[in-house]
Amino acid sequence: MTETTQTPTPPGGEFDAYKPRSPEFRLAVDALRGLRQDLIHDAFAYRPLPRRSEGGPIVRRLPGRIREYAGWLPHALITGAGLIALLVGTADSNPLVGLCVLAPVLLTMARPVGAFWLSMAVTPVTAVLGQTGDGWPWQPGSFTCHVVVLYVVALRTRPRTAAWMWVLTALYGLMAESVGGGPYGYSGSDLMPMLFFTALLLLGVTVWHIRREARQEVTAQQTVTAHERSKRTLLEERTTIARELHDVVAHHMSVVAIQAEAAPYRVENPPPELERAFATIRENAVAALTELRRVLGVVRAEGYEAPDAPQPTLGDLDALLANVRDTGLSVEKTVIGAVRELPQGVELSAYRIVQEALSNTLRHAPGASARVEIAYVLGGLGLRIVNGPPPAPALVKPSPGAGHGITGMRERVSMLNGEMTATRTDDGGYEVSVFLPVTAVIEGDA
Repeated sequence: MTETTQTPTPPGGEFDAYKPRSPEFRLAVDALRGLRQDLIHDAFAYRPLPRRSEGGPIVRRLPGRIREYAGWLPHALITGAGLIALLVGTADSNPLVGLCVLAPVLLTMARPVGAFWLSMAVTPVTAVLGQTGDGWPWQPGSFTCHVVVLYVVALRTRPRTAAWMWVLTALYGLMAESVGGGPYGYSGSDLMPMLFFTALLLLGVTVWHIRREARQEVTAQQTVTAHERSKRTLLEERTTIARELHDVVAHHMSVVAIQAEAAPYRVENPPPELERAFATIRENAVAALTELRRVLGVVRAEGYEAPDAPQPTLGDLDALLANVRDTGLSVEKTVIGAVRELPQGVELSAYRIVQEALSNTLRHAPGASARVEIAYVLGGLGLRIVNGPPPAPALVKPSPGAGHGITGMRERVSMLNGEMTATRTDDGGYEVSVFLPVTAVIEGDA
C-alpha cells in the first residue's frame, strides 16, 4: 500500500502564494520603503545644523572675530528667511499666520524632516486663519514658508528625500484643488507656480549634491592614489637598498665564511688555537649572513613576516662575551642587583646595545680591554660599557666608521624613553652609559 502526502493548499488559491512578483510591484514596494526611510522613520529626530567650517577660501581671509561669527552664517540666513515668511504671512492677515509660517522654517535647523511635515500641516491652518482669498491651497505666507522649508531640507538631506517631498507637495495640492477652491472661495490656484518653482530649486540642489559627492570621490581617489604611489616608491627604494646590501655585504660575508672554513686545510698540522679561531670566524660570518637575510626580507617585501625565531636576551649575554673573547678582546662582566626578568623589548635592546658597544671596541680600539656592567635597579636597567685605549695604536690601525652604531643605540634608547651618554674617558678609551626605564607592575593591577 502506497502512502501519499498532500501539500496543503495555501489560503487565497492554489497558485497565488507562489506567483512571482512583477517588476512593477517590486518597484512600488521599494519606493514605499524609501518613503518610509526618508520621511517617516525618525521624522522628528534631532539633527542640529552644524556650524560652518572656518577653512573656506573666503572665511579664511576674514579677521579673527568676524571669522568666528561667520560659522553661524547658515543659521542667520535661515532665521532671516523665516522672518521674511513672517512678514509676508502677517501682511493683511491674522498675526497668528505669521507665527505658523515662522515655526517650520526655524525647525529646519534642528529637525529638518519634521519641519517639512509641520509646514504641510500649517498650510490648511493658515488658509483658514488668513481668509484673504489670495490663492489656494497656499496663501502668500505659507507659500514662502513651504518653499524655504523644501530648499533647506533638501540641502540637509539627500536627493531622494527632496524628490519625495516634491511628490507629496504635488499630491497635497491636487487633493486641495479637488475640493473646489477652498471654503472661502479663493481666487485662482497657486499649485502650478508652487510645483514649478520648487522643482527648479530642488533640481539645483540635486545638482549641487551630485557635484559635491563627485568632488569628494575624486578627492578620496586622489588621496588613495597618492598613498599607493608613495608606498610603491618606498618599496622600490627599499628593494634597491636590499639589492645593494645583498650584492655587497652578503657577497663579502660569504667569501669570509668560505675562506675561514678552508684556511685550516691550507696549513700543515695547524695548532688547535688557529682552528678554533677560524671556526669562530666562520660561525660569526654565518650568523651575520642569517641576520642579514632576515633584515633584507623585511626591507625588500612590504608584507614580509619575520620567522618566529627567539630574540636574544640578557640571558644570552655570556655566549656573546665568549664569542667576543675568542676574537682576542678581554672583556669582563659585572652584575649589580638582583637579576629579574624584564620586558622583551628591554631585554632585546640591552643585548643589542652591549653587542654594538663591543663591536665598536673591536673596530676602533683593537687590542683594548672592555668591561660590561649591568645594574638591575628599582626603576629599570642600567648599562655601562667601558673600553680602554688600544695598547699599540701605532701598530694596529683602527677601522674607520660612519657613526651608525652610536645612532642605532640612541634610537633604541629613545624608543624606550631611556637616557644614554657616549663620551671618551680620561685615559683615551670610550664609555657608553644607558638607563632603560621599566614600569613596575603592581600585583593588584596585574
